[in-house]
Amino acid sequence: MCGIVGLFCKTKTHRPELGRLTEVMLAEMGDRGPDSAGFAVYDAGTPGRTRITVLAEGFAVDWEPVAEALERALGAEVSVRSVHDHAVFSTHGDGRVARQWLIDNVAGATVLAYGSQIELYKAVGYPDQVAERYDLASRTGTHALAHTRMATESAITTAGSHPFATGADTCLVHNGSLSNHNRLRRFLEAHGESFQTENDSEVAAGYLSWRMRSGDAISEALEGALNDLDGFYTFAIGVADGFAILRDPIACKPAVVAETDDWVAMSSEYRAIARLPGATDAEVWEPEPARIYSWSLAA
Repeated sequence: MCGIVGLFCKTKTHRPELGRLTEVMLAEMGDRGPDSAGFAVYDAGTPGRTRITVLAEGFAVDWEPVAEALERALGAEVSVRSVHDHAVFSTHGDGRVARQWLIDNVAGATVLAYGSQIELYKAVGYPDQVAERYDLASRTGTHALAHTRMATESAITTAGSHPFATGADTCLVHNGSLSNHNRLRRFLEAHGESFQTENDSEVAAGYLSWRMRSGDAISEALEGALNDLDGFYTFAIGVADGFAILRDPIACKPAVVAETDDWVAMSSEYRAIARLPGATDAEVWEPEPARIYSWSLAA
């Protein structure tokens, strides 16, 4: 079944409490997906630096020697901090090169995201426990995505958990199922994308990353998705400077959007939005099938 939430702060009013509000929304979706959860938060970052979030589930890693080796590979300074079983690397070097190096050289680890503004955390467990473990409530920023998963067709693993991100500051959560993801995976691998799970949602994230790396804006990438992705889906997408929503042409998976002067929020159910400040005055609607909705940060 799964549940998705997204919150985009149009103004500065609620950015200091972005994480707390996202956690409130995520907790409301817990019974749609009690098996695992994840969240991605976009903040201001540090100009010129890229962060790479890595998960080492079920085993301990001494991250300092990894950082030293990555520094040699990149030819650029690297620092690292641990957050339970996650690590966040920071560097002036090439983030895409760093992502691939970590995939190739840290056995058993999963690179969750990279970019100047994104950090991404996920784990098996009930959503509010995952949020508490990785301190979602304390995080500030401009926008966030989160997902709860009910493993109806596969094992309960973090590999099946959302969000997914393969490109710089490009992240996706998905409710639904794609039917052509294996063919599309092979195509994207031939065009430079690399994947770490068998999840169809990672392929969707890779598709958007490939299109944007080729020069598309997010709206153009989503126009392509309507032609190239088969199946049923509700997507919430984050990029460095914005937030977008897309449902497939049939739109059988639930979604609701609400907007005020200060924020835009979406979720699988309105009850996740109802607890946001100003929700009673928000414009509320169900996103139309095959229509792209997007919002960008003011310049």
